[in-house]
Amino acid sequence: MTRETDIFDTGLIVGRFHPPHLGHSWFINEAAGRCRRLVVFVNTRESETVPGDLRSRWLADLHPNVTVAQVAHNLDTDWNDEDLWAKWIALFRTHWPHESGPHAVFSSDSYVSELARRLGAQAVVVDEPRANVPISATQIRNDPLGNLGMLAPEVREWVETNHGLFGP
Repeated sequence: MTRETDIFDTGLIVGRFHPPHLGHSWFINEAAGRCRRLVVFVNTRESETVPGDLRSRWLADLHPNVTVAQVAHNLDTDWNDEDLWAKWIALFRTHWPHESGPHAVFSSDSYVSELARRLGAQAVVVDEPRANVPISATQIRNDPLGNLGMLAPEVREWVETNHGLFGP
């Protein structure tokens, strides 16, 4: 069990950030305050509405004190499949930029415990109800223009220009 005062050498956040919003930024800042070096993996697929390299660049610009890495893949997310788990862990290990770690894996979802266990790290759940910044990327994709206030200016500009890509 982790305490809010625990400081880790390295930390990891894994997400799609599709698109990145102010809740993501709040969460990244919280995690960065709990470790000496934070790495954010932006999981991407070719078919996503917001290109992965753009999402990665936005997060790197918004959070210059963390390492942001794009993790392009074609993997499914069947967490009952041991072979698939092995592929995910191998993928994450190939993108990990430090000699050791991660020592903590941060998430707003309790499912992080299994990922952390497989990486040999502590699971740290932060604001699971998303009370501090109540927004999700799904809400933004479903109503991009209605949620512009939950986006950083550079993300907001792109969403305003491309909102039609998100569907009806």
